[in-house]
Amino acid sequence: MNKKIVLIIGAGHLAYRLKSLLVKQNNYRISHTTLDELNENGESVYLLENIEQYMSNIDTQQVAMAYLIDEKDENNLQMTIAFTSRYPAIAITAALFNENLIPHLQSKHENVLILNPAKIAAPVFVETLYAKTGSYINTTVGATAQFIAPKHHFTLVQKLLLLFITLLFSAVCFFHFYEKLSWINAFYFVVVTAASVGYGDINMLQSTVLSKVAVILLILSSTIFIWMIFSLTIDRFLKQRIELALGRKKYNLSDHIVVCGLGRLGYFIVEELVKRGEKIIIIEQNENARHLDHFRQLGVNIYIGDGRLPKVLGDTGIAKARALISVISNDFLNVEIGLNAKAFNPGLKLILRVFDEQMAEKIKEQLNIPHTLSLSAIADEKFYAALEAKN
Repeated sequence: MNKKIVLIIGAGHLAYRLKSLLVKQNNYRISHTTLDELNENGESVYLLENIEQYMSNIDTQQVAMAYLIDEKDENNLQMTIAFTSRYPAIAITAALFNENLIPHLQSKHENVLILNPAKIAAPVFVETLYAKTGSYINTTVGATAQFIAPKHHFTLVQKLLLLFITLLFSAVCFFHFYEKLSWINAFYFVVVTAASVGYGDINMLQSTVLSKVAVILLILSSTIFIWMIFSLTIDRFLKQRIELALGRKKYNLSDHIVVCGLGRLGYFIVEELVKRGEKIIIIEQNENARHLDHFRQLGVNIYIGDGRLPKVLGDTGIAKARALISVISNDFLNVEIGLNAKAFNPGLKLILRVFDEQMAEKIKEQLNIPHTLSLSAIADEKFYAALEAKN
């Protein structure tokens, strides 16, 4: 008996994981290609004609399922439209992260099933948060990754203020000892001169050339110092106001959950946590991220910054947090964020997104981070179940 054919069109972790799963099951013949390969090997500039050329070598009656699971939504949308227009009888399971498009596609074609990998994986990440795993304080990492508070460095405004005060003190001393003014009169004269008030009750008209030069230098340097200090202070004040508007402030929370990354997966994780009434702080580096306004309206705390930085972790209260979920689309950034967070809070529960299964196992063994999950490793079972349900 000939095995039925399963088509897999797409590039990325999910496509290759699903292919690996089907190979292990050994119940189907597999034909895997990518959109780039279709267009490169095709003889046309049109995707529809290239798909027809690809399908010309395949017995469509033997096709059990066509998986359209590229990493890009636009590619999956194009291929879904192309397949349904030319091969409406073929069962299609496509991946789409845009929830708004799913109802429109599924309502028009009964053979089309659209799954959102992020929506499938998010509940698993959240349930891991509540899983009882016992104590797993990382003594190895904690011993070598102690957080060291940064040394204080004077800002430019502080340096200018210090120099300005030194200038005023030197001028007071000069006029006290050289012009024989009392301390209070010398201080009074320097202040009104530096402030460009000049009441005229004390003046250097009959004084020496040196005193007159000293007054000129005091006026000029004071003007420059006051202008620079005022400008920098206003600039800093405006920046702080902008940062506060973006959520860059020091949060005083405890027993909360910090979520790094508000992408496709992060969105559904935060949605689930909001439903459960959890205290959440989102760390997102891109201030123009798509879902930020949505969660701001829901009252979720948002911090715009790089989750790897000690200041950002400190400001979000990671030392008192219950857990950190990092789902940035980069394995090593997630690991770096997790290890930096552990330096603040060795007992912190870490849940990290890691695409590479082998790397995930090494992270568990060597860095003692037991919760490393892969979106594609969770979603592939759901996509495979769609095939089993059809056959």
